[in-house]
Amino acid sequence: MLEQAYLRPGDGAVAADWLLIETFGGARREPTVLAAGSSPKNMVSIRSVLGRGPFLFDVLGVIARVVDSHASVEARTNTGKRRVIAHPLLSYNALVHGAHVWVGPIEEEPPARDPAGAWHINLTQHVSSRSDDLLELYGTRPDKWQNEHDLAELFAYQRLQTNSDEAKALALIVNARVGAEHLATWTVNRDDGVRRAVHFACRCVEVKAPNGRVELVVRGITHDIGPAESVPAAPPPIPILLAQQVLAAEATPGRWRAIVDLRTMRLLKWLDNPMPGVAWTLSGPQRPAVHRGDLHSAVRLSNDLAASGRAEGILRLRAEDGGWMDVAVSAALMALDQHTTAALVTLTVPERGKVG
Repeated sequence: MLEQAYLRPGDGAVAADWLLIETFGGARREPTVLAAGSSPKNMVSIRSVLGRGPFLFDVLGVIARVVDSHASVEARTNTGKRRVIAHPLLSYNALVHGAHVWVGPIEEEPPARDPAGAWHINLTQHVSSRSDDLLELYGTRPDKWQNEHDLAELFAYQRLQTNSDEAKALALIVNARVGAEHLATWTVNRDDGVRRAVHFACRCVEVKAPNGRVELVVRGITHDIGPAESVPAAPPPIPILLAQQVLAAEATPGRWRAIVDLRTMRLLKWLDNPMPGVAWTLSGPQRPAVHRGDLHSAVRLSNDLAASGRAEGILRLRAEDGGWMDVAVSAALMALDQHTTAALVTLTVPERGKVG
């Protein structure tokens, strides 16, 4: 079925607005449409939007050229009566995650494009990366741009206001498999105080690193679809989920709670404010780490948790000042979805405190 609301009559079906198209590749290699104008499309085929008109292969050819060249492309269609314009959405590592594509009369100027930005999460390295386009979408001042972050920073600082599918997004990270996809509409609290509704889509793919190791990477695009107040699917400014209310009520001074990947014991998300003194971001001088001498203890905690549902112990975590902190860890299993579990961890400072 043609997407009639976004097509105009003429010599074949032609997109009347910019199409946002993903080129994530991986297990599903054919590019798909993420949006027509500001209206999200859940990875539908390009053919379903453009139909069987004369411009489908023109568009596919231009997209292929954009992916190869990493640059904008403009070309006339085979009929010579229209032109195709495409602008790439580049990730921080300069790969093409998608493109804005427009087809229209040669003499006509295309409309303005919605803000959109590419991102990726290297699950193997536990690092997320944001493109400059995405940082502009977030309203971040250029002098404050930081492109690489620890994975746990994705859900920090109240920038992303998630919907009821947050657990599903976390499950994708914990139980990553090639070809897994996720789409959602969340709210971005921009750095300038403006609240915008964003639709994002992502896919997990395998990538061969320069050292030959195969790594799991989630490739994604975030698309600004309008003011949060005017998009019904966008989360409201006040959390309404019962689970969020319960967790907020349980916050206790001197105790810091977090969701942790059970397999790797790496931080996924703080439920409270971060524990003071612990190095958990990539912006500080020290990277997050468990002391090498405590790695066996961390594995034991993970095994005990998987076997009995609860575990306790003391681990030395990297401190912000470069030393090590003794941290008491109490963990319980939590379900992210029907097939995925994580660790709900409570951290406290033992009496003997900091060592180093």
